Amino acid sequence: MDKRVIKVTVNNQVFEREVETRRSLGDFLRQDLGLTGTHIGCEHGVCGACTVLLNGNTARSCLTLAVQADGAAVTTIEGLAAPDGTFSALQQAFRECHGLQCGFCTPGMLTTLTELLGENLDPTEAEVREAITGNLCRCTGYQPIINAALLAASRMRAARANEVKA
Repeated sequence: MDKRVIKVTVNNQVFEREVETRRSLGDFLRQDLGLTGTHIGCEHGVCGACTVLLNGNTARSCLTLAVQADGAAVTTIEGLAAPDGTFSALQQAFRECHGLQCGFCTPGMLTTLTELLGENLDPTEAEVREAITGNLCRCTGYQPIINAALLAASRMRAARANEVKA
């Protein structure tokens, strides 16, 4: 087995580990680091359940090799909340709008929408729908997820406006 030492920052914590060069980032996160919030679904990059942020951009952790994350910053579902456990605006909106049911797709949805809202704090419903087209959900019918994203965007815009005034 070919192995390599990688150094990766996951949720603002630096990890240095020896990994097999064929090990997926998803398996590395779940099995080596114990971060089981990232779900592995189809293992073909189709369902989006394994989506994480790699240097701020969405990546399918089932298709990304752990060695490809060497030197990178990875954010998983566990890294979206504040260090004290306070939900992000998006997580709170998901809770309030019932944007999750079984929860299997939720980590991928949240990371995908975190990227969207990081780029666009005033998305249209169509833009939110487009952003999550690569994430499959079998429970919610998507509307609660879309409502949550729009609510979070509204709150984030208001918070930013208050920061500017202060």
